[in-house]
Amino acid sequence: MRKLLGAPWYKRSLTGVVTAVMLNGVLLSASVNAADYSPNFKGTEIAEFINIVGKNLKKTMIVDPNVRGKVNVRSYDLLTEEQYYQFFLNVLEVYGFAAVEMDNNVVKIIRNKDAKTSSIPVVGNENPGVGDEMVTRVVEVKNVTVRELTPLLRQLSDQAGGGNVVNYDPANVIMLTGTAAVVNRLVKIIERVDKAGDHDVQIIKLKYASAGEMVRIIEAMNKSSQGKSAGTPTFLIPKIVADDRTNSVIVSGEAQARERVARLVSRLDSELESNGNTRVYHLKYAKSEEMVKVLEGVSKSIESDSSGSKKSSKNSKTRNVSIDAHEDTNTLVITAQPDMLRSLEAVIRQLDIRRAQVLIEAIIVEVFEGDGVNLGVQWYHESGAMTQFTNGVAPISSIAAAAEAAQSTPGAKGSTVVNGDDKTTNPDQPDVKGDYSLAADVLGSVSGTLFGIVKGDWGAVLQAVSSDTNSNILSTPSITTLDNEEAYFIVGQEVPIITGSATGSSNNNPFQTVERQEIGIKLKVTPQINEGSGVQLTIEQEVSSVSGATGVDISINKREIKTTVMADDGATVILGGLIDEDVQESVQKVPLLGDIPILGHLFKSTSNTKRKRNLMVFLRPTIVRDGQLMSDLSKEKYNYIRAQEVSSREAGLELMDDEKLPILPEWNDELSLPPSFEEHMKKVEEKKIFTKKEDE
Repeated sequence: MRKLLGAPWYKRSLTGVVTAVMLNGVLLSASVNAADYSPNFKGTEIAEFINIVGKNLKKTMIVDPNVRGKVNVRSYDLLTEEQYYQFFLNVLEVYGFAAVEMDNNVVKIIRNKDAKTSSIPVVGNENPGVGDEMVTRVVEVKNVTVRELTPLLRQLSDQAGGGNVVNYDPANVIMLTGTAAVVNRLVKIIERVDKAGDHDVQIIKLKYASAGEMVRIIEAMNKSSQGKSAGTPTFLIPKIVADDRTNSVIVSGEAQARERVARLVSRLDSELESNGNTRVYHLKYAKSEEMVKVLEGVSKSIESDSSGSKKSSKNSKTRNVSIDAHEDTNTLVITAQPDMLRSLEAVIRQLDIRRAQVLIEAIIVEVFEGDGVNLGVQWYHESGAMTQFTNGVAPISSIAAAAEAAQSTPGAKGSTVVNGDDKTTNPDQPDVKGDYSLAADVLGSVSGTLFGIVKGDWGAVLQAVSSDTNSNILSTPSITTLDNEEAYFIVGQEVPIITGSATGSSNNNPFQTVERQEIGIKLKVTPQINEGSGVQLTIEQEVSSVSGATGVDISINKREIKTTVMADDGATVILGGLIDEDVQESVQKVPLLGDIPILGHLFKSTSNTKRKRNLMVFLRPTIVRDGQLMSDLSKEKYNYIRAQEVSSREAGLELMDDEKLPILPEWNDELSLPPSFEEHMKKVEEKKIFTKKEDE
């Protein structure tokens, strides 16, 4: 029998039990403090699930009315508070909902697809977020274009739910929205894709070919290849620049792209044949006869440079160049050596371009105001004494002569002669009527009121007139012309002006020489478009009109401006102006008698005039570089005129039918031809059938 040493066996057993219980209590207490939550939900309404989690986490939950359904979820492990909240977000994400954290410990529960437009936090590298937390992140892309990268990222994002991928091309950034786990995954993909390539620069020295022509050929090939394979990334397309000074081609891009361009350049940079060649160039915009002069000068310059650069004249060869123009087809026929053809072709390509046009709109404004007052009293005596004034008052001598000529003279009385039994009677002579032609001439020159009185041998004439003139003239001529081409515009008439006269022998067959002069509104302008939006304008603006007849011929009012100005595209500039104000007072009086206060007005004539004129000329150029802008401007002017006609038709006429007023058709960019005979007859038959059905 074995003997036990030490304490009795039951004492040792009790001690072990107590020790185990105490150890388990300590471990259980530690585990409860580290993991306080053990979620278990079966068939629970999701709204109830959210309320329980909010109560446990001490958060205020605001639930969208569209959040519905039941939750079946259970965790067999005890979770910490952070793990418990992530567990809550995972459950919401699985059921198609998301939690948006607000201030003051408030959480909004909404649908996933509505979360991307809510106030979710914008995170960065310092705090990217974890799990199913909804975040927004802005990622800057440095080496690739976001337009090409965005479609790939959208395939990896939950576009139907809360995910969203948007690119902003000007800043080359991508904006990602979704759960933190998905967004962080997309950011890692972007970082791996956004790697800087081998963008080195290579300079290729040419021996025979021209750098500018070489770049043109390669760029044309790249454009055609890009059209066939539009999916080629932009960073794989090399950039090619020509350096004409050193006759070199500069290539920048990826190593493979640079190598491909270098191989092509080396194959094209070969020595040209020295035999002659003939080319026909069809011009698009320039005139062939004008281009010949330029090309002949260029060919002579090239020939002199090439002959001067050679050391020995024995090795030099004559370079015969023939340049002819075919005006009917607007083509150039050039016969020269290939290297000369290449140089001339480069000149043709740069000169045969679409030239810009300029629309010049001038505004001529003239405001004229004139006031005048004339008052005069003239006296007349039968013996010849009179006072006569001429400052706007009809002379009393002319009035007296006209009055005397207008008087009738009584005829002589008849007589009876007695000769025995016979009697002879002479009838009375009729009265002689006065001549009113002189009175008509005098009264035709009188304006205002003319009042005369005769008392005995004395007569007096009083004339008073007040005039008020207001005029407002507005002219807006406009003209369109090519760059550096003179344009001329006139609206007016040709007025005959006598330039000389002569008579034949014995004053027979007199004749006069007449010259016709253009009177009206004239505009002559030559625009020159500078680099940018500036336009230099050489302008001749004239406004003329017939003023009236003089003792020799007619007088002409003329306002003319000749100047050169610089104006911006679409800006209005002032060409010139005149502000003129004239005040005059004329007094004619009888000495001494005219100075008597009040009564002196009976012996004097007063004339007051005031004239004020404002004349301004403005101009606005508009550069037209393409056909679309010209069409828009034409449509605007066309519709303006049509609106004026529509307004006139709406106002109508008093004695005519309004429908007789002309009106432009609606603007139509396409040319519409009249219908053919078959189409017209078809419409007539359709109209007859429609009318017959209505009658039935």
